[in-house]
Order: sequence, then structure tokens, then C-alpha cells
Amino acid sequence: MITLVLGGARSGKSEVAEAIAEDLVAAAGDGTGSVTYLATLVEGGDGDLTARIDAHRARRPPQWTTVEVEGSLPGALRAVGGTALVDSLGPWVAAAPGMAVDAADLCAALCERHGDTVVVSEEVGWGVHPASEAGRAFRDTLGALNQAVAAVADEVLLVVAGRTLRLETGPGR
Repeated sequence: MITLVLGGARSGKSEVAEAIAEDLVAAAGDGTGSVTYLATLVEGGDGDLTARIDAHRARRPPQWTTVEVEGSLPGALRAVGGTALVDSLGPWVAAAPGMAVDAADLCAALCERHGDTVVVSEEVGWGVHPASEAGRAFRDTLGALNQAVAAVADEVLLVVAGRTLRLETGPGR
């Protein structure tokens, strides 16, 4: 099962994704409660970002394993078994040289996994038109990546103000 959880900044998308991952592990009934949390933002850089990273870490159950992904997200997904939670696609895109990511390889890695996967991503389509070329490139790359992952996902959710909406497939899908 692949679940994509989209939302804007501070929408509650990570908390929703964490709850889904916990439910998936409980439903599997393996007794471990273990989730592999693939963190794509590994350095805070400033006090606010460091505090946000620390808050995410504090929310994770102690039996979860954290893997900090500083390179190939598809490779990291292929290397872990069981339930995985990717949080999130935006920092992975931003960290890639020239914001060039291989969406097809990521989708293949998601589809090849034998465990459930919950993927968190930022919804960038509702923001103002970015003032810089880099901002536009980020929006366009992440928007296309979100569409590619949504195309292979079994379920796509949108989180707004902590509330979750289940999104239907588009025409022709």
C-alpha cells in the first residue's frame, strides 16, 4: 500500500502520516510496532528549522528507526523492509543538484517495496507565483513529482488545517 499525504506548511500532514503508519503496523500484527522513518531534512540550519526537526523526532515512538536520507531516496526505500514513512519530498527535491530528481526511479522503488509506504509531500500549487527562477523550478519539479507519486499511490490524502480529505483519481485514471 502506498499512501501519499499532501499539505501546505503547518497543515498537520506529518502528524497524519505518522498516525497512518502506526495504524498500518498495528494492522499488520507483527507485534514490533516498528516503522522506518526516512527523514529527508537532516540539518536544521537555523533555530526554527532545528526546533521543527526536534519536534518531529520527539513525536516518533521509540521503536521506530530513523534513516537520514542525504542522497538517493529510491535507494533508501529499496534498502528498508516493512512499513516506511518518507517525510518529505520537498527537502529531497531542494537538496538535489539543480533540483533534478528521478521521479520514475522513485515511483519504481515505491512500487517494488514489499512493505507499506507513507509519503509526505508539500502541496505547492496554492502559493503565490515564486519571485525567483529557483522558486519556480522548485514548485514545478515538486508539483510534477507529486503528480507522479499520486499516479502510483493507492491512496492520496490532502491535509488542510489538520483535517484530512481523501482525493479521488483524475479523469482517465
